[in-house]
Amino acid sequence: MGQLELTLNSRNAPDLRINREYNEMMEGYAKSKKQDRSQKEAILYLKQKIDSAKWFIDAIRQRQATLLHTMQAIMNYQKEYFLEGDERLLKPMILKDIADVVGLDISTVSRVANSKYVQTPFGTFLIKTFFSEGMATDSGEEVSTREVKKILSDAIEGEDKKNHCRTTDWQKF
Repeated sequence: MGQLELTLNSRNAPDLRINREYNEMMEGYAKSKKQDRSQKEAILYLKQKIDSAKWFIDAIRQRQATLLHTMQAIMNYQKEYFLEGDERLLKPMILKDIADVVGLDISTVSRVANSKYVQTPFGTFLIKTFFSEGMATDSGEEVSTREVKKILSDAIEGEDKKNHCRTTDWQKF
């Protein structure tokens, strides 16, 4: 069976780090034997800004890790689709299914899936489009509502457009 690979598009996300000069400046102030009030304030100010920058960098990294982890779970759940690209292979999948796999709250998975895209060999899609409710067939098999829509769309597309009843035709009955 085929192999799937997931990578994060980091083209617009530069490698974030604290400028070494600020760390050196803070160390220089801290090592200074003569610390007046203004130097203490400068040290405190630098420390606050460096801590804030570190928090921001960690938050971005955590966000990227959450996105990767969530998308990996979606990809594993919908593996057949991602290998073949046939929408009929999509299984019913709700936010709770993925939340359970990744160990996150449903609202977190919803935020991850909202307004984010995944590029596949079959096109680029909103992540949230892979979530759909399920319906049971006569045989009891679960199919996604997206699969049902695809089947209906294919059936409509395959209809003979010239051989339809006109409005006046059905009014006779």
